[in-house]
Amino acid sequence: QVQLVESGGGLVQPGGSLRLSCAASGSIFSINAMGWYRQAPGKQRELVAAITSGGSTNYADSVKGRFTISRDNAKNTVYLQMNSLKPEDTAVYYCNADVVLYYSGSYLTGGYWGQGTQVTVSS
Repeated sequence: QVQLVESGGGLVQPGGSLRLSCAASGSIFSINAMGWYRQAPGKQRELVAAITSGGSTNYADSVKGRFTISRDNAKNTVYLQMNSLKPEDTAVYYCNADVVLYYSGSYLTGGYWGQGTQVTVSS
């Protein structure tokens, strides 16, 4: 069993900053890619940023130059630093992790999601 717990969302004015955190816990052997997705009302969930275990990153075009994803492998935690926030960044942000579990002598992989954290950018 794996749990992803997000924190750091909230209300911020346009141009402001927020830092999201997502900590993974449970029967984890290792974590491959970790990422942040978001879903605005009436829209599909979209990838915001992702990072591999080796630190390679990729970003949605809409957030390049404003958002930075990072991770602490020792803590099984991924972060999203969001700067120069815009009203269109308003959404529920979800953490995702590709986890390798060790269970009953076997290695199993699976994708897990956090519960989501609301980010609202408004004056």
